[in-house]
Amino acid sequence: MIDATAVVKKLKKKGLTLSCAESITGGGLASAITDIAGSSAVFEGAIISYSDSAKTKLLGVFKRLITKHTAVSEEVAIAMAVGARAQFKTDYAIATTGVAGPGKAYGQKAGTVWIAIASKKSTQTISLQLTGDRSAIRHATIESALATFERILST
Repeated sequence: MIDATAVVKKLKKKGLTLSCAESITGGGLASAITDIAGSSAVFEGAIISYSDSAKTKLLGVFKRLITKHTAVSEEVAIAMAVGARAQFKTDYAIATTGVAGPGKAYGQKAGTVWIAIASKKSTQTISLQLTGDRSAIRHATIESALATFERILST
């Protein structure tokens, strides 16, 4: 299990800031980051945009993008990350969207996840197909987001 300690240390060392836009993780990613002492030096905040309307109102995700691709898509994950980065004026933003289950949503089965990490220069995405119950899927999404972001910071 990766924790956010390495991410916070690397952000501090590089003088960079981070924000989050969370759907599937419901604040769990921000919680993992703020569990680390001193994270306030690098973490600006998070928007928990669980509903489609919150994604539109709070992050500036176009409704037509959600209609065309669904909220559980690469396109919406990117828009969420870009929106969070703009709202908080941070160097990076991580967005999480997906289906925690049980069952399907947006025509996608439980465990379908998109993570987007936006910076000024680019946005990277990863797609996951996770298994387990709702809690396990959300936890694995948080771990994957942190691990992916740590790798980005290491390059």
